[in-house]
Amino acid sequence: MLPATSPLFSQADLGGLRLRNRVVMAPMTRNRAHPDGSPSALMVRYYAQRAQAGLIVTEGTAPSRTGRGYLRMPGLYLDDHVGPWRRITDAVHAAGGRIFVQLMHVGRVAHSANLDGRPPIGPSDTRASGEILTARGRQPIEAPQPLTESGIASVVAEYRRAAEMAADAGFDGVEIHAGSGYLPMQFLLPGVNQRTDAWGGSLDNRARFLLDVVDAAASVLAPGRVGIRLTPESTFNDVHDADPAATCSHLAHELSRRRVGYLHVQDVAVSGWNVLGHLRPRFAGVLIANGGYDRERADRDLGANRADLISFGWPFIANPDLPERLRLGQPLAEADESTLYSGEERGYTDYPLAERSAEMN
Repeated sequence: MLPATSPLFSQADLGGLRLRNRVVMAPMTRNRAHPDGSPSALMVRYYAQRAQAGLIVTEGTAPSRTGRGYLRMPGLYLDDHVGPWRRITDAVHAAGGRIFVQLMHVGRVAHSANLDGRPPIGPSDTRASGEILTARGRQPIEAPQPLTESGIASVVAEYRRAAEMAADAGFDGVEIHAGSGYLPMQFLLPGVNQRTDAWGGSLDNRARFLLDVVDAAASVLAPGRVGIRLTPESTFNDVHDADPAATCSHLAHELSRRRVGYLHVQDVAVSGWNVLGHLRPRFAGVLIANGGYDRERADRDLGANRADLISFGWPFIANPDLPERLRLGQPLAEADESTLYSGEERGYTDYPLAERSAEMN
């Protein structure tokens, strides 16, 4: 029997935005954009279907052409991208939802075949293991070209321009993806970042790129409308943080000082340390927890003040009305893994709403 009340369905405040519940739709790569990075009409329907969430964070969206390393990955760097994104934000807002765009630069996790012949870029020339899908099939990830200091400044400026475009497109804010082995995380980790200048070496220096990107976005939007995504224990894309607690402590201090809106953290403690417990007293903003949540665990962590919002990823794929299903205790549909990245409508916008009995209405 479900409890009569649940903190998951109480309202919340985020940077002056009123969220109707504490359910966040986590960013998930779905590869439905057009070849030029413009959002498709399918994406309008997909996000509008899921607007019951208190907050939607979009799939990773490139702030520049060199940041768009995956096929059919959306972008926010051309004027032609703004109108299609505006159709998405208008649809979500019309349904009563809020939506942030996640700005994701892949950095070294790329192949020149997906970058119009340009080499991938990164803090150093350290190459990630693995392969990446291109129009010519799967190819080994290439060694990146190390960014010069002027190149770093150009990338930060691209993030700033993407934040401006996000405002023009009607987004409520932006999330900077600083996890999963993408460019900001590449700068953070000494195993990837082998620079000896002001952008490498000490943790202060390695965090400089991310903090400059945050400052750039916050110069366009209110700091409370900027969020950061962290995956402290992630080894995705061939990364490893030998001291994630130290990294998180430093970032929590610096981001609190900047009054950013939220930290969106993957709470998967592989090495045994308490990620949320570590960050809760160190970060002054909203804490969003992510990682295999169900309603019971969400209620428990919200009730214990371990987090302020809970993000759900996988369940939102096959359950567009996930908040209502969670509220009513209804069973969840299972996603068809074969359609995750197909680029088609099947397995994307054709999952039905749950049937509701008279007792549930």
